[in-house]
Amino acid sequence: MLGLKRIDWYIMKKFLMTFFLSLILIIGIVIIFDISEKIDDFVSKEAPLKAIIVDYYVNWVPYFMNMFSPLFVFISVIFFTSIMAANSEVIAILSCGISYHRMMVPYLITATLIALLSLALNLWVIPRANAPRVAFEQKYIKRHRVTTGRDIHYKLEDDRYVYMESFSTWNNTAYNFTLEELSENGLVSKISAESARWDSTTASWRLRNYFIRDYGTGLQDRVRSGKQLDTVLSLTVDDFYRNKYTIIQLDRNQLNELIRTQRARGDNNVMFAEIEKNNRLSMPFSAFILTIIGVSLSTRKRRGGIGWNIALGIALGFSYILFMKFSEMFVHTGTLPASIALWLPNVLYLIIAAFLYHRASQ
Repeated sequence: MLGLKRIDWYIMKKFLMTFFLSLILIIGIVIIFDISEKIDDFVSKEAPLKAIIVDYYVNWVPYFMNMFSPLFVFISVIFFTSIMAANSEVIAILSCGISYHRMMVPYLITATLIALLSLALNLWVIPRANAPRVAFEQKYIKRHRVTTGRDIHYKLEDDRYVYMESFSTWNNTAYNFTLEELSENGLVSKISAESARWDSTTASWRLRNYFIRDYGTGLQDRVRSGKQLDTVLSLTVDDFYRNKYTIIQLDRNQLNELIRTQRARGDNNVMFAEIEKNNRLSMPFSAFILTIIGVSLSTRKRRGGIGWNIALGIALGFSYILFMKFSEMFVHTGTLPASIALWLPNVLYLIIAAFLYHRASQ
């Protein structure tokens, strides 16, 4: 099959068995610690056992697996390859006429399978699993605070702009609300209101103490005012609750649509969606990079044994994950776009992988 030899299947089997075994062991340990930490919340809020198991932990496992898959890939490669090197299996493979480059083939095939699994989890499985998990956390563990800040600007269409001084998530009300309509010739009309409250029954905004000014030519402006006015906008209350906890529940199509909408509106919160999208795509590629680094570090015997290799692998694996999280700060501060910042760790570690691989293959 695909020209693979028995040694290829041997390496692939060891890779996959070590990877999934380490996942199962770590997940079991982490679940035990997580239960001990949250048991007081479960008891005090009377969380049903079925909800704890099905809604929370069953949906939490794919999220945890994917988040730390780079670390598990790295540790797995270093662990079983170091044992092979210690047992002189690597020397035997190379002495049989198999080049170092050819020996990498089963590693890269297995890394491809893991990367495809990670990509499938990111794009389809995890977003669906996040919905019941986040709902459980909101109800039984802790509520995620939603903050939208002040001085909020939205571009609704090409000619309509909304401004509000602040928005209260407690009563779904915007304060010091302004709606402006423009044309090529300038300002057409302006609506100002003391407040605008979302009415879920009519899916509209109820303005309170409003003033409407229609701008005409010369001095023909028309001014109207009133106590209350209902208006329909292409802006709903859900747009104010878009944060990282809601974005992680969106599938690929929904996420792309949200990015397009928020970019058109000039919404600063678009960075959360862009970070999520690029994280989903960049994370699976780490399987290739860390596999190459792991093999390059562990194919030779070291005086410190496999313990040194594993310690180095854990350090590099954690440094990759930390760098992934740190790179998000470049997006939050506006230093780099998400499409560049979230791929920086892969670029940097790819350079490290190329250097180590060249050195190991000599």
